[in-house]
Amino acid sequence: MVILQLRFLLVSFFTSILGEAQYVMQDAVLMHYIDQRFLSLESRLEKCNQEIQDYVQEFRDFSRRMISRLEGLKVYKAEFKNEVEHLLTRVERAQRDIDYFESTRESTACVEVDEDLVEKQLNEDAEEKRKVKLMLNASCDNMLAGIKSIKIVKKTGDMHGSWMTDPGKDHLKIYFLSGSKNNVILEFANIQAFTGRNHKLTPRRVNLPSSWQGTGHVMYNGFLFYHRYGSLNEIVKYNIQRRKVTDRMLLPGAGQISAYELFPDTKIDLAIDEQGLWTIHAEPDTSGNLVITKINHMTMTVEHTWDTSCNSKNAEAAFLMCGTLYVVYNSPSGGTSRIECAYDVLDTINMYEIPVLPFPKRQGSHSMIHYNPKEKQLFAWANGSQILYKLQTKQKV
Repeated sequence: MVILQLRFLLVSFFTSILGEAQYVMQDAVLMHYIDQRFLSLESRLEKCNQEIQDYVQEFRDFSRRMISRLEGLKVYKAEFKNEVEHLLTRVERAQRDIDYFESTRESTACVEVDEDLVEKQLNEDAEEKRKVKLMLNASCDNMLAGIKSIKIVKKTGDMHGSWMTDPGKDHLKIYFLSGSKNNVILEFANIQAFTGRNHKLTPRRVNLPSSWQGTGHVMYNGFLFYHRYGSLNEIVKYNIQRRKVTDRMLLPGAGQISAYELFPDTKIDLAIDEQGLWTIHAEPDTSGNLVITKINHMTMTVEHTWDTSCNSKNAEAAFLMCGTLYVVYNSPSGGTSRIECAYDVLDTINMYEIPVLPFPKRQGSHSMIHYNPKEKQLFAWANGSQILYKLQTKQKV
């Protein structure tokens, strides 16, 4: 009897243990199932998140490409518009010339009409000169008589570049732009800091948003004006203190050929004189003759354009002084630089009376020559040297 009770107790004990073990096994299987489901859900969420990130990145890349293409289309549109306007100007000039030549043809039946047309043409030319004179406010009556002296300020070793002061403001600061393609400006506090005599004054480094083309840039009233690299004829106006582009323009007809045969990197040469901002360039339509344009530096618009008789062949640089263009020529192998051609926009100088003006005591070639109307001297870059030329002037006849 006791044995039977004991067996009954043992069977009951083992039965309860097996039941609990079975429950434990079921719970473990359930937990494992739930854990796997969570892992699968996390994997799907992670994959979904990655796909969202990829989509966002693709959308950003697409947006950037579209913005870039739209900007490119705007530039092409502006270039096309300027080219059309430039062509229309050329057509109008050609039409005026045709009308003039037709009016001067000998005809007994139309003598009085021809004289009237010639008189009208002369009156129009006189009115055009009067408007130009008013626009330029031509109070400057000096012309170049010679180059007195040369001063080599520094030798950097860079073959090409540009250096200048600002004739409009902060004229003590020196701006140094090395190379014909770069985007870094070094701003020196004064000439002593530039030459290295004051080692405590280190230059301020300014990084432009785009590189410049050539060496024809200028500083004027706190702004750097330069031809943007990679563009046909875009001129950028950059605030040197705020470090931002404030305006830009397209120069009609420019950028197709080099302004100077002996320094082909410069397609558009900017210049400053007593009248303000100018550009110098050459065009195939003018057989390589230089074209000068007066620019309103505030609105970045063209005020007037002149086709000159000075050719770009064997030219290495040019500058403007008192509304007169002076073109510097040299030999392709390098030699004595000399001014052989001048063009006065007001036609107050007899071009045939201007002698050849040689540059003193130097053999080589220039990659940049700019006139500074405040200091009345030339800033030049020749074979890695930064040079100042003092000028001799006389009154226009």
